[in-house]
Amino acid sequence: MLKIRLRRVGGTNAPAYRIVVSDGRRTPTAKIVEELGHYDPTKNPPLLDFDRDKAKAWIAKGASASDTIKRLIAQKA
Repeated sequence: MLKIRLRRVGGTNAPAYRIVVSDGRRTPTAKIVEELGHYDPTKNPPLLDFDRDKAKAWIAKGASASDTIKRLIAQKA
């Protein structure tokens, strides 16, 4: 099953995340199917740049989204 989730990048004490579509049965660092954008919660306000339409299209195709991704999709468009 495909899953839309966050993949951590960045250094120690400086987390940043890529929003990716990957196989949910594998580890979060496994090969990705598609990268949808990025999220940096350390900025003020947090930097969020990803394609919500592509995320919704993947969900329509059967991919499941993590709780955090669901919250980010629901934020202002």
